[in-house]
Amino acid sequence: MFRCRIINCNFREIVPVLMVFIIFSTCSAQEGNSKDDQSASPSSQPEASSGVASADPSSVWQYGAFLDFGYLWDNNHPANETFRSRGTAYRVDVPIINMAGAYLRKTVSESSPWGTELTVQAGQDTRVFGFSATAPNMPGYRGLRHLGPTNLSYLAPVGRGLTIQGGIFSSFIGYDSLYTKDNFAYTRPWGADFTPYLMLGVNASYPLTDKLAGAFFIVNGYWHLANANSVPSWGGQLAYKPKDHWTVKQTVLVGPHQSDTSFEFCRFLSDSIVEWKRDPFTVAMEFQGASEKVASPGHPRASWVSSQLPAHWAFNKHWAATIRPEVAWDSDGRWTGFPQTVKAVTSTIEYRVPLHQATAIFRLEHRFDDSRGPAGGFFRGSYIAPGVVGLTPSQHLLVFGAIFTFDGQMRH
Repeated sequence: MFRCRIINCNFREIVPVLMVFIIFSTCSAQEGNSKDDQSASPSSQPEASSGVASADPSSVWQYGAFLDFGYLWDNNHPANETFRSRGTAYRVDVPIINMAGAYLRKTVSESSPWGTELTVQAGQDTRVFGFSATAPNMPGYRGLRHLGPTNLSYLAPVGRGLTIQGGIFSSFIGYDSLYTKDNFAYTRPWGADFTPYLMLGVNASYPLTDKLAGAFFIVNGYWHLANANSVPSWGGQLAYKPKDHWTVKQTVLVGPHQSDTSFEFCRFLSDSIVEWKRDPFTVAMEFQGASEKVASPGHPRASWVSSQLPAHWAFNKHWAATIRPEVAWDSDGRWTGFPQTVKAVTSTIEYRVPLHQATAIFRLEHRFDDSRGPAGGFFRGSYIAPGVVGLTPSQHLLVFGAIFTFDGQMRH
């Protein structure tokens, strides 16, 4: 029963990516170049401005694969095995492959100004993230959901170097990545699941000074797999590094996310991040605020507010711990699907085992969520009507995650 449930859920669509991972890992075991010296604590944050050129004068090809397996034990044991209102790691009480992927990436440099990125992915998380609770799916979404960052980039010889990138790229919004291997905790915060992980469009980034970088982007919409309308959204980011240990980012996104595309119905989102990092500690604060007037009788205004305060301690290259308190408020259910206020605390212990170019990451995590509001709550117990599971205000999760990665590079 255990094995069949995994296969029926998503194993067959993962097989091609899994084969790539096995091939890469086998090659890694035969190579002598060890990555044991890499930092034990990954950066949970995307680059200050996606696509900024590397100072390395040579062209670098990077390649790799990863496999993310998780089991979320839910004290409420809902009959539908679902973590309500979530876009990632949302299946509970069943072992699941949440994500598997493989990538090939070429960085840009002055000597080789063209870059590219190709990422293929499969797993349970590809079924929900990137879609909207209030807008239809875009044509071709069944195939597009299996593409992660996939784009072309060009380093234009303008001043300090203007990098232009087009396609699917990592979102400028948010502290956390779609891929849990790049985060401090196994599960993501509420603010991450309800803001874009990926964007579809074009962006331009430029290092204004040694400490300040700027970027501007035009994307197809708030969610890259949704088709709310035919009017693009736009935004920008400033990333400032006043000192070696501090990074400050401010990002805005503006555009309509409903069929009426009048400017008065645009969605405005602001994302502010402050990070302090000094080995072995990392502490960050993120605050998001969004608002839109809804094109319905009375034109009510819907709002989204979320904040998190993750703190990470890497004891050594193997062991690390993270604690993350957070809060999120969805006034009208335009983001999570239900009007609710959620408070949560997540605690994570991590153990890493590096092996040449591969790494095994094991995480044990406790998560407590409390949802209040007219339609808040989490699924609990058996069905109370056909297709209907009862609700309860709070939920405890005990999470076990096993993540296997392979990363390599070659210079051209």
